[in-house]
Amino acid sequence: MAQVFVATCAAITLLGWTGCHRAPRLTPQQAEGKHLYEVRCAHCHRDNDLGLKKVPPDLHDVFRRSTLPGGAPATDAQVARVVLQGKGMMPSFAGRFTDEQMAALLAYLHTGLK
Repeated sequence: MAQVFVATCAAITLLGWTGCHRAPRLTPQQAEGKHLYEVRCAHCHRDNDLGLKKVPPDLHDVFRRSTLPGGAPATDAQVARVVLQGKGMMPSFAGRFTDEQMAALLAYLHTGLK
């Protein structure tokens, strides 16, 4: 019984030193952006609910991957322009995002979190 107690105490201490892995907290703006992503973007860009043969790309790394000529990542203005004007098979979402909502979506995408 004493060995179980010592082992339990050691495990708790070890967790206290190393911490528990959890996702970083989102700011209120990022949380709003996550909500917008879930209700307006994820059905195509994650779930492919429409069964598109060419699956739309995951947007969570849009600011980290090379998406432009010369290997540069996208900018906020470029991502916002594609969302609002559409591109290829992606329709325009003009009039469906306020400036504040677009800023929130961009803030969330900058986190790279899924």
